[in-house]
Amino acid sequence: MSAAGAVNHLTDTELDQLCVNTIRTLSIDAVQQARSGHPGTPMALAPLVYTIWNRVLRFDPENPIWPNRDRFVLSNGHASMLLWSALHLSRTRAVNADYEMLGRPSVTLDDIRRFRQLDSKAPGHPEYHWTSGVEATTGPLGQGVATSVGMAIAEKWLASHFNRSDFQVFDYNVYVICSDGCLMEGVGSEAASLAGHLGLDNLCWVYDNNHITIEGRTRITFTEDVVTRFLAYGWNVLRVGDANDIGRIENALDIFRKTQGRPTFIVLDTHIGYGAPHKQDTAAAHGEPLGDEEVRLAKRFYGWPEDAKFLVPDSVYERFAAGVGARGARLRREWTGLFEAYQAQYPELANEIELMLRRELPEGWDRNLPVFPPDAKGIAGRDASGKTLNALAQNIPWFLGGSADLGPSNKTTLTFAGAGDIQAETPGGKNLHFGVREHAMATIVNGLSLSKLRAFGATFFIFSDYARPAIRLSALMELPAIFVFTHDAVGDGEDGPTHQPVEHLTSLRAMPGLVTLRPGDANEVVEAYRYVMQLRHQPAVLVLSRQPLPTLDRRGYAPATGVARGAYVPADPPAGNPEVILIASGSELSLAVQAHDKLLAEGIRSRVVSMPSWEIFDHQTQEYRDSVLPPAVKARVAVEQASTFGWERYVGSAGVIIGMRTFGASAPLRALQEKFGFDPERVAATARELLGKR
Repeated sequence: MSAAGAVNHLTDTELDQLCVNTIRTLSIDAVQQARSGHPGTPMALAPLVYTIWNRVLRFDPENPIWPNRDRFVLSNGHASMLLWSALHLSRTRAVNADYEMLGRPSVTLDDIRRFRQLDSKAPGHPEYHWTSGVEATTGPLGQGVATSVGMAIAEKWLASHFNRSDFQVFDYNVYVICSDGCLMEGVGSEAASLAGHLGLDNLCWVYDNNHITIEGRTRITFTEDVVTRFLAYGWNVLRVGDANDIGRIENALDIFRKTQGRPTFIVLDTHIGYGAPHKQDTAAAHGEPLGDEEVRLAKRFYGWPEDAKFLVPDSVYERFAAGVGARGARLRREWTGLFEAYQAQYPELANEIELMLRRELPEGWDRNLPVFPPDAKGIAGRDASGKTLNALAQNIPWFLGGSADLGPSNKTTLTFAGAGDIQAETPGGKNLHFGVREHAMATIVNGLSLSKLRAFGATFFIFSDYARPAIRLSALMELPAIFVFTHDAVGDGEDGPTHQPVEHLTSLRAMPGLVTLRPGDANEVVEAYRYVMQLRHQPAVLVLSRQPLPTLDRRGYAPATGVARGAYVPADPPAGNPEVILIASGSELSLAVQAHDKLLAEGIRSRVVSMPSWEIFDHQTQEYRDSVLPPAVKARVAVEQASTFGWERYVGSAGVIIGMRTFGASAPLRALQEKFGFDPERVAATARELLGKR
């Protein structure tokens, strides 16, 4: 059948094939025109994507943020032309950041013509927030599959919390396409293991089993029995031996929807570069354009006009309109009617849903937050955090989270009556036990956040290294995910340098869009959470101490509410302008305060600046920043148990930084503080030297 021939008399089978070949040729043409991209996978997976989108997916192109839609995640994001084709052919509409329908297509044919070009809505990899219809930013392999586990957990939680016997408000599924790379990356294994444990029967991964990676055949690196691995994880495993058999693909997806108590893993045997006579089943089809001659030959194989570019027959649009368009519109209408009745019968729950979907907070969300009295011995940052988390989780129904097997040490376990654990039998709990899976934890937190839950994940600060790729994606996606890291500094002691973070603060501060806070006492911890919970489009990292920190007497020091401005002045000389400024974060705030008292006793006018967050402070007005760090005061000392890198921006060329220039050591806290110079006398002595008052 030629695409140029009459299409009015095509059979259903022929129309299906026309749609599949349209996806293939759009992908080929876009990559060829861009001279960049990955044509082979879209050529192989077009039948799968067509089947999911036009025959199965509960998705309304007119409203791509309909709450009970199925989620589609392209974990092998290099094959993004599959998604751009589906969004274009289904005529999915664009939505802005305020959840307003814009009345224009999410992806136009011109966007596809400008694939991978500046400002095109068809970028090289799926980008959440940039293109409507993208459920998650993917590209780094393994991230998409792991994020989908968070999405599936979220649906189970939403259903448990909001559904009633006569109102199934949430009952959607999560469909994921993944590659060999997703299965080789460790984060994919971590996430799959947890998904099997939790029995996420709303989750379906389809594995593009094409035996090819960039370097060649997978047999050079990847010969494990994938099926047995997923059976061991507790998944239901199916196989479709012919990726072009739409009927068998649809049947496998139907089995998934009927399977209870287990996630589903479908092995789809494919041919990368299907239809390209010289590049099919080769690594050459993976990451480079086919070339003009190979494009013509592939189109000839499909029965497509060889010289046509970006051709979309009208009947393809009509086929998608009659499929996903009609089905999605009907399902959304039915759900809207259901939700209106639900609002009438359960108004409080319906209000919770609406607030949650808009990323707003319920009235009184910050009531009963702890207030800590002055205490010279003080309380550890992690303990203050635990008390604050327990208050927030009781005030915000959709606030939940957990730790990577360190809950008792991170103090992140929610212990109030009714908090409960998220398990297969109790999906509506508040405590999510991630196991020793830091990378999957952070990625799953992203999936929960994409589903509009407020979620946190916790571990030791040193292990933020394992979570970093997912934290970066949360910043890229502008998600209000929360990462709680305890055991924040070299002073953590006897565990030694393997467990003592040095460069981590600097590393995270360098990440665009991420807010990093290292509070200096218990009340600063509370104020850090108060600030973080009001974020709607930024992830945050809270870096907390293991050891007790003195709780400042706020009757004599400025209130901890200054945390909301990133840096503030807790203590100033009683008279006159300061001669020297002592800047600190976290556990070093108390050192600066003690040094300040020493200097005042000697007649030296010092100012203490608590700086828990560089990012927040840098976004304040110049007037405010200058009021905290007066440009005329050149004598400045910064003190922090971390890398000195970056502090130059605040102390200037005339200042001094007391920090770490090496890794730590294994020793008790006091010995480490003495060895590395983290004591009040050194801070005071450094200030004297700057002022020439030794």
